[in-house]
Amino acid sequence: MADPCEPGPGAPAACAGSHLAGSNYRPPWWLRSGHLQTMLGSCPWRRRRGARALAALQARTEEHLIDGGEGVRLQGLYSVLPGVEPRGLALLLHGWEGSAESSYMRLTAAQFLRRGFATFRLNFRDHGDSHHLNEALFHSNRIDEVVHAAGDIARRFWPEASPQRPLVAAGYSLGGNFALRLALRAPAAGLALARVAAVCPVLDPAQTMAHMERGWRVYLRYFERKWRHSLQRKRALFPRTHNFDDRTLHLGMRELTRWLVQQHTGFGTLDNYFDGYSIAGDRLASLQGPRRAQPLH
Repeated sequence: MADPCEPGPGAPAACAGSHLAGSNYRPPWWLRSGHLQTMLGSCPWRRRRGARALAALQARTEEHLIDGGEGVRLQGLYSVLPGVEPRGLALLLHGWEGSAESSYMRLTAAQFLRRGFATFRLNFRDHGDSHHLNEALFHSNRIDEVVHAAGDIARRFWPEASPQRPLVAAGYSLGGNFALRLALRAPAAGLALARVAAVCPVLDPAQTMAHMERGWRVYLRYFERKWRHSLQRKRALFPRTHNFDDRTLHLGMRELTRWLVQQHTGFGTLDNYFDGYSIAGDRLASLQGPRRAQPLH
């Protein structure tokens, strides 16, 4: 299981001791509800707007299979503007049960392209239309394959990264969590990552689960439905490996996550699994470079 974004007030904890700056964004009165903003962000109109933004730029987008190491294959979309020499490459990571084609991914890619960057929108395992590429299930501790994939992307599309031609990364929600863990591992992986941005990253997964269970149940039901659909696709593709029944699929979020942990990871317990991808406390203390956390309003 992976989780949707942490509540806004928790966001600054990602960079303890960092400078905090207020947001300049002030939504109009009719858009001040966080729930409304969330729902509009996932609406079909928003997705079409992202597609139109890329089309208006005449961006050239190619699908690529990426090496995740140890036989893992990940899929993603590389975009450039024809006739424009990029001044940098932005690696973009989506949230849980999102994809490279999510509205926010398309719109972010369009913004980077306008600013002279090439973009690579990476799908995590079992996201988008990539369920067939790997037999084992996705889970949130699969950071090694994302680091390996980032290295493959850098070698293939941006082999001469420099301060003048930087490689940067950005992620949303669970993708923000992955982006920050990628930044932690980048030096050891030989990855010249110049900047990283995380939008509402999952900080403490155990707390995120508790917030979801206490909060408006619409969000919990939304992610349960999308995750079940993903698991159904996996079962149809690999019926011998994934022969779980419908009763398993209809477990609630916590119990379905516990099933995943016990059956498909080596973490043993839910607490161990959550701790494995938590970035709370001092886990980001060794991040190199300046850090700033900006609260959401």
